[in-house]
Amino acid sequence: MCRFLAYQGEPIFLSEMVCAPAHSLIHQSLHADEGKTATNGDGFGLGWYGEREEPGLYREIRPAWSDENLRSLCLQLRSRLFFAHVRASTGTSTTRANCHPFAHGRQLFMHNGQVGDYARIKRRIEALIPDALYAHRQGTGDTEALFLAALADGLEEDPVGAMARTLGRVLGLMREAGSRQPLRFAAAQSDGEGMTCFRWSSDDRPPSLYYRETRCGVMVVSEPVDERGAGWQPIPPNAALRVRPGRPAELLPFAVAPPRAVAA
Repeated sequence: MCRFLAYQGEPIFLSEMVCAPAHSLIHQSLHADEGKTATNGDGFGLGWYGEREEPGLYREIRPAWSDENLRSLCLQLRSRLFFAHVRASTGTSTTRANCHPFAHGRQLFMHNGQVGDYARIKRRIEALIPDALYAHRQGTGDTEALFLAALADGLEEDPVGAMARTLGRVLGLMREAGSRQPLRFAAAQSDGEGMTCFRWSSDDRPPSLYYRETRCGVMVVSEPVDERGAGWQPIPPNAALRVRPGRPAELLPFAVAPPRAVAA
């Protein structure tokens, strides 16, 4: 399982969240408390919005704890909306193209979880991606495939509905393939204005996800970066957190169901 954080609010230096706290994301890359594995050393990535409409990306296959460039960038970059991610591969190769976050136009996306028996249904999931979007596929991982499929399902207009439709289709493909493995999903999506974060699982073990809202902004994390009593609230299972500028964060129901089989 991976670890990530997302922030939206008053512009801050990325180092305040990625590097500085006692249990920062860099610390979690080596000593995660709530992930499936304690070490998340299969690459990392940053995505941030600055002066341009499209987000900037920095992704690397080195472990986050050993890359001096990451700390230098975080000390210099200041943003009102950014994502950071440390990766623990669930079977796909450790390449820059498989590191999160992923971007397409103004959209930014990252994920923690698993698609059960992904190798068995990879081609079927990729068939959900239309040709125009498939041309942008660079990696081999499940996250990028889910992202592009969700874009085809209307992610830009309706993040919650589109993500539910995509996960429902993938769950249906898993069942058709006879998979008994779970589909577990924690993710963050942004269009540069707001962000939506998701926590869901086909079993009763969704990946951990917390949020904290202050007068300065909203932060969403796989696990708290400082004291657990410092205002952190778990995002409930089967829920989405919607964050929009100038509005309080809003919890929404997030229900996923596979498409009904067509009678012969």
